[in-house]
Amino acid sequence: MPDTGAPWNIPYVAGTDLVRDWPTDSQELAEAIADGLDAANIGIGTNVVQTVKKDTFSTSSTSFTDITGLAVTITPTSATAKVLLIAQVAWGATAAVSAGFGLQITGGNAGTYIGDAGTGQSRVIFQSYAQATYEFDRSLESMVAVYLDSPATTSATTYQLQTYTGAGTAYVNRSGDDLASSSFGRGASSITAIEVAA
Repeated sequence: MPDTGAPWNIPYVAGTDLVRDWPTDSQELAEAIADGLDAANIGIGTNVVQTVKKDTFSTSSTSFTDITGLAVTITPTSATAKVLLIAQVAWGATAAVSAGFGLQITGGNAGTYIGDAGTGQSRVIFQSYAQATYEFDRSLESMVAVYLDSPATTSATTYQLQTYTGAGTAYVNRSGDDLASSSFGRGASSITAIEVAA
């Protein structure tokens, strides 16, 4: 088996060596790579949880409110671990009035993942705006949020997606009109949490 080298003492194996010494070296190589990754403290993401929402949700709240069924709970194995959050939301809105649709995540320290304060604007991760004159109520859009949180705990931590609407009604996994036609779709949304070594 060839000597290991930088970085992280992961070995380089010449093709002829690997063929000649198979399968003994294949096991040694796999173990050496795993040891090197452990020594480098590189997380592989074995602690992964996901929630998928396929049903619909609606709200007319002008304050942030939980999106029912779009939360995920993860228990970090180390207080220094980070949690990679990946959220995707399919949404629509009524267009009878102009309406904004905003998104944020609560839980851990994810609540800090919002824009800076302005002059009267909502602090959000993402916002879209449906204007009455453009028939936006027939559209099903998607928004994605990716954030690396530092919950600093080994306790179970729940991350919850929240939304609000400036006016009218906001929907998750359906358009505003939600017409019974194959030309219109219903969507799915999800939130995934992956523990990553610090």
